[in-house]
Amino acid sequence: MSQISMHTPIIDITITELEGSIVALDWGWSPFQEENPSPLLLEAKRQLDLYFDGDLTEFNLPLNPMGTKHQEKVWKAMCDIPYGDTRTYGDVAKEIGSAAQAVGSACGRNPIPILIPCHRIMASAGRMGGYSGDGGLYTKRALLVLEGALTVDEGKALEASGALDG
Repeated sequence: MSQISMHTPIIDITITELEGSIVALDWGWSPFQEENPSPLLLEAKRQLDLYFDGDLTEFNLPLNPMGTKHQEKVWKAMCDIPYGDTRTYGDVAKEIGSAAQAVGSACGRNPIPILIPCHRIMASAGRMGGYSGDGGLYTKRALLVLEGALTVDEGKALEASGALDG
């Protein structure tokens, strides 16, 4: 396993590679980084930099999230949600033949957030739902604003309404 950490406009993150695939994206800076990161880790960092600059809307990286069959179905469905768009837990549940609560649980266990865009899953009636990443709903809101799925004003309105307090 090898890792690379990077600064983003939202939060520091660490990307982990195992056997030629990205297996994790964690919040924060890792003290266990490779002195000479692999080409895959450098490419992941490059793509994430482009994403945060607004110049990349779709990642092209080998991902290998480790989870149950159900979680893998949910994570695949998340990857099919286009940049700048959202779906509800219910939408995804209906698409894969599951329950909305089970979709929410799989979102919370996503080992590769951002690259597998669990931030694009919302609750019903325009509510944010949850977000297990560092910073919680503030991070989710920032990612949705970055992608244009929420305007800055909509994000501020959510914050003012208390919708980001969990």
